[in-house]
Amino acid sequence: MASRIVNFVKEGRKIIGVAMNYRDLAKATGASIPKKPLVFLKATSAYIEEGTPIQTPPECKELFQEVELGVIIGKTGSKIPKASVMDYIGGYTLALDMTAMDFLREARQTGGSWELYKGFDTACPVGKFIPKAKIPDPHNVGLWSKVNGELKQNGNSKDLIFDVPTIISHVSNYMTVEEGDLILTGSPAGICQVNPGDKITCGFSDIAEMTFHVADK
Repeated sequence: MASRIVNFVKEGRKIIGVAMNYRDLAKATGASIPKKPLVFLKATSAYIEEGTPIQTPPECKELFQEVELGVIIGKTGSKIPKASVMDYIGGYTLALDMTAMDFLREARQTGGSWELYKGFDTACPVGKFIPKAKIPDPHNVGLWSKVNGELKQNGNSKDLIFDVPTIISHVSNYMTVEEGDLILTGSPAGICQVNPGDKITCGFSDIAEMTFHVADK
């Protein structure tokens, strides 16, 4: 097992996200089903692990949490056929995609950039590396999140609009995916606002669980 995969937080070079990739989220928000994956990037400086608080970006009034299945790339590849993608997966992780939603909403309306509103410091809380064998089918993983003990999200990756091979093959047609890169596959319905002092707990079925606190201002 390559150390770069296990230590993806310190050694990975890219965080690649996919927006609006769950059917139930699209239905709940009234959004159209995308015709191809809606890809964005987060800076690797956005990574945090348990014990480090989530910070609200300056002037942000709507900080949202979104639980996600993270896929860790196991070997470098470019223009990967869908049929070969699973050979490029090194493992998985539990992740939160933190979003400055008020800023992102404005950016969508004006055609502006997403990077600062998806990639700010502490915008990518993650759990530990999960070996590939622990999740034999990434398209049947239960994802849930709670805020202050109240269940907010309770979905399953079988509801993905674009499955893992489609996402990674699509991305690799444009940019090389490298060992240790993290692919965030999207979040089910129930994404919600969090506030300073809140506690976010999330997990994959009975495979993984993590807790983060939103820092007091």
